Amino acid sequence: MTFRKQLFIPNKRAYITGLQRPSVDCIICSIINDDPAVSNLTVWKNTKVAACANLYPYNAGHILLYPLRHIEDPRELTAEESAQMHTLLCQSLARLDSVYHPEGYNIGYNIGEASGASIEHLHQHIVPRYPRELGFVDITAGAKIIIEDPNVTLTRLREAFADLNF
Repeated sequence: MTFRKQLFIPNKRAYITGLQRPSVDCIICSIINDDPAVSNLTVWKNTKVAACANLYPYNAGHILLYPLRHIEDPRELTAEESAQMHTLLCQSLARLDSVYHPEGYNIGYNIGEASGASIEHLHQHIVPRYPRELGFVDITAGAKIIIEDPNVTLTRLREAFADLNF
């Protein structure tokens, strides 16, 4: 089943095309710098890497991991950043398991416009996946309903990440 739309996020197209996108050079850099022009859904950060809830999630618990340094390609990561990204990935999976109990994950980078990337700052998506994700509306309308507001995700995951320190 290919979803033609998502009922929860009617403004995403305007966001991607720039019509409702904050007027900043880099959304993720603005999040890192606590710029009030952007929604800051930071779940956790240290001096090298961070995690935030996705403003336009594919599923409940969808988060983004990113280095604090503005880069656009994983080959630009330093050895330390790469190690910390991997540690954060593993720690994130453990916390998502405990909070959301998914039965799988999609994990990856979208690099370049052709991949669907709408943000140039390197970031890794972690999308929890669940059995029987298709419901009546999904099948009959070709639309996916997101059942959790990103602010709820933020609250739940900030609590789960509160003890993380590396």
